[in-house]
Amino acid sequence: MIALPLSPLVPPLSVSALNRLAREMLEQTLPLTWVAGEISNLTRAVSGHWYFSLKDASAQVRCVMFRGRNQFIDWQPENGMQVEVRATPTLYEARGEFQLQVDTLRRAGMGALFEAFEQLKTRLAQEGLFDSARKRVLPRFPQRIGIVTSLQAAALHDVLTTLKRRMPGLPVVLYPATVQGVEAKIQIVTALQNAYRRAECDVLILCRGGGSIEDMWPFNEEIVARTIIASPIPIVCGIGHETDFTIADFAADLRAPTPTAAAELASPDRIELSRKLQSMHVQLLRMAQRRLNTHHQQLDYLSRRLIDPARRLEAHQTALGNLGQRLHHATLAVLERLNWQHRNLVRQLHQAAPDFASRQISLTAHATGLVRAMHLHLAQTRQHAGRLASHLAHLNPEAVLSRGYAIVQNAQGGIVSGNDQIHIGELLSVRLARGSTNVKVIDKSGS
Repeated sequence: MIALPLSPLVPPLSVSALNRLAREMLEQTLPLTWVAGEISNLTRAVSGHWYFSLKDASAQVRCVMFRGRNQFIDWQPENGMQVEVRATPTLYEARGEFQLQVDTLRRAGMGALFEAFEQLKTRLAQEGLFDSARKRVLPRFPQRIGIVTSLQAAALHDVLTTLKRRMPGLPVVLYPATVQGVEAKIQIVTALQNAYRRAECDVLILCRGGGSIEDMWPFNEEIVARTIIASPIPIVCGIGHETDFTIADFAADLRAPTPTAAAELASPDRIELSRKLQSMHVQLLRMAQRRLNTHHQQLDYLSRRLIDPARRLEAHQTALGNLGQRLHHATLAVLERLNWQHRNLVRQLHQAAPDFASRQISLTAHATGLVRAMHLHLAQTRQHAGRLASHLAHLNPEAVLSRGYAIVQNAQGGIVSGNDQIHIGELLSVRLARGSTNVKVIDKSGS
């Protein structure tokens, strides 16, 4: 419980704080609940939110249903309608107005039907009767289709028109039954059982057009659902519009959003089949022509290879004689080439016979010349090294210092080359040929 300030020492609440506390108390105290009443002052805002009042004979309350919730309502509420809303009591803080924040909306009197629908759906699902494992696949090419619906239903015309368009020659058997009213569930069960007993169809279509939940309630009866589940024939259920769901939809092997869609799911499409057959026919012709061409080529190749044995033996003998002649000529050519190479090598050997005496004299002369050249190169290298040593001695700073010169350096070790680089009182280091000394600048002259 929220305590409000009562002592005069405690500062008073602002209006915003008071409204916020009131909203929190309402939302914590009053849970999400169903409220029944009549719609009035309905406004659909540009934002998509709905604003209206819910009233009875002696009171009314403001309501708001935001766009994120009202988009799931598949019917349009109007002023004067009796409805039931599931809402949270709250306070609109900006104006301090008590209101209901609506979560969902339904027509009045339908709550019991919805509750019965959910209870039966949950119970049958828990028994495993809606499991996908028990669903059967519809035959691709049914020989006969059965329809369970009313003779006066508009859905029957839609289904027959669709079947005629998709597969005109497909036989259809009608099992009439009332699809609305108190007797509807019994007639639907009877029609289904007749279809099971006669066993003359490959697939059954259970259908009817749209309507209110009361109109379609026979398809929410347990006896109808269990009869559908016990069917030995695959059943397609097409009841109402795309947004309508019944227990029969869950019990059937396949649910279609509309009766027309149920007919499309249960029957093959003649035009599509014809298109596929034509395509397969073209492919088959191409494959046959391609294989025929391949066999023709193989036949031509084999026919060229198929020669009379006598002619083949004669051809081999001729080829063998030609090869013998070529081998003889090739052997003669090889022998001639080898003889020529032998004669050439003998001539070259005679021309290259060594003269050891003259070669010894030439070798001695070359050795003497090599020794002389080495002595001359060594003398020239020594002269060049002497000249380099003389130049190096002239460039040696130590030699310059020995002639009376000195090297002056400042305290940082830099060379001083002019008096513009020194200051009065500065300590300098003077390096001589032998040793060094420190001096202090007391005067300087010149530029």
